[in-house]
Amino acid sequence: MRSPIADRSRLDSFWNVDRVVNGVPAAAGAPEPDADRSYAMSADEFRRWGHEAVEWVARYLERVEDLPVGSTVAPGEIRALLPPSPPEQPEPFGAVLADLDRVVLPGITHWQSPKWFGYFQANASGPSIIGELIAAGLGTQGMLWSTSPAATELETHVLDWLVELLGLPDRFRSDGPGGGVIQDGASGATLCALLAARERAGWRDRLDRLVAYSSPEAHSSVLKGARVAGLHDDQLRLVATDEHQAMRADAFAAAVAEDRERGRVPFFAVATVGTTSTHALDPVPELAAVCREAGIWLHVDGAHAGSAAVAPELRFVNAGLDQVDSYCFDPHKWLFTNLECDVLYVADRAPLLAALSVLPEYLRNAATESGAVIDYRDWHLALGRRFRALKLWFVLRHYGAEGLRSTIRSHVRWAAELATWIAADPRFELVAPVPLNLVCFRHLGGDAVNQRLMDDLNASGELYLTHTRVDGRLALRMSIGQTATERRHVVDAWELIATRADQAAAAAGAAPDPRPGARR
Repeated sequence: MRSPIADRSRLDSFWNVDRVVNGVPAAAGAPEPDADRSYAMSADEFRRWGHEAVEWVARYLERVEDLPVGSTVAPGEIRALLPPSPPEQPEPFGAVLADLDRVVLPGITHWQSPKWFGYFQANASGPSIIGELIAAGLGTQGMLWSTSPAATELETHVLDWLVELLGLPDRFRSDGPGGGVIQDGASGATLCALLAARERAGWRDRLDRLVAYSSPEAHSSVLKGARVAGLHDDQLRLVATDEHQAMRADAFAAAVAEDRERGRVPFFAVATVGTTSTHALDPVPELAAVCREAGIWLHVDGAHAGSAAVAPELRFVNAGLDQVDSYCFDPHKWLFTNLECDVLYVADRAPLLAALSVLPEYLRNAATESGAVIDYRDWHLALGRRFRALKLWFVLRHYGAEGLRSTIRSHVRWAAELATWIAADPRFELVAPVPLNLVCFRHLGGDAVNQRLMDDLNASGELYLTHTRVDGRLALRMSIGQTATERRHVVDAWELIATRADQAAAAAGAAPDPRPGARR
């Protein structure tokens, strides 16, 4: 077949070969470009507008407490503020920044508000924001050690720091067969662990026979990861839980035995330390014993609760980690490091690398061939890698272990206080234990009252709560852990909840639940 480039008639129809600017042919019919104009932002312009942008962020953090926590815009309202087509001519950057207030802020739900008590946190902090800015300025692509040695070696070292800081097993350190890597989130970490487990199980000949396990309280990403890994939904077994929504080890052992008798291949299990719904703690040591006997890869998801281990008295969240194959937690939830920053540790990196390593010729280099370096591109799905370790490094150095411990201890203490206030109010009940900083409770008037109460509270703009269902009944969740939250914010939140409770009950036309045992 003749090359199109060799066809002069086709070439001339696209390019006006009589018009050449600096040796580059101009597109036919295109206006003459201004060869002397640069559209790049100069260093002086960047300095000016960078200062303005940092000042805008600083003002935002100062005033976020006074902004309504939840956005009240209607669907499509933000898009209606935007022009239908992109700008043809460059716009003054001052106009771009001005639109942060006009266009963006009205549609922001303020996760950085100290009155944010919904879901879990997506925390930022000053040092983390600065680290993100510098990482963006460096524009590093850290896919290989050779493409930026500092990005790789800083990440490896900081994750070894975290092993010490959190009291994790030494098997997760990089100087043994295992090691750690920063992922975008716990969802990606769980998928990578699942792929490593699939690799170790010899999946290519028996994919349809593989079976994985979790509790119904595990994060939704477990099912999504199973689907991505090629499993059908019925290849993920949901194991029964106890009265505290934690996976039952006896039920897990029974499920594994049943599957093996049926000729299936149990290969992967997820234990959760701090479930999203109620902060339930799966019994990792007992589950690990079952996995060890059956040759099952055990992954522990400690996405939110894992940060608590900076305080030695809270290291019950680490129970059994010396017996598991992989573990992840999110500094971007409760360790004051903004998205995206999940840490995945593996006890043996070989199955992970076997599952994910692909080396085309254009990535070959002397450092990789030497075997003396880590190429983190082999530790997750993406090839490209941002310099995520920089912001985590900044946070650890700014707070120090002392600052991290003190802040997390305060959050846990305030949650315990809130739990006592709720337990003392005859209108409410606690619906789950409070091991850390998540308090789950409900009004005894029933689902309609709780829904109305949450809606009214969130509409007030004075706080933000989310909900779950426990034993089929709606419950409110209050997660205390935002970077800027102080005790006064928790006190104010409870006073508002207590004040609005009777109004919500009256509006819903409900009376307190008369059933025996409704209160704990």
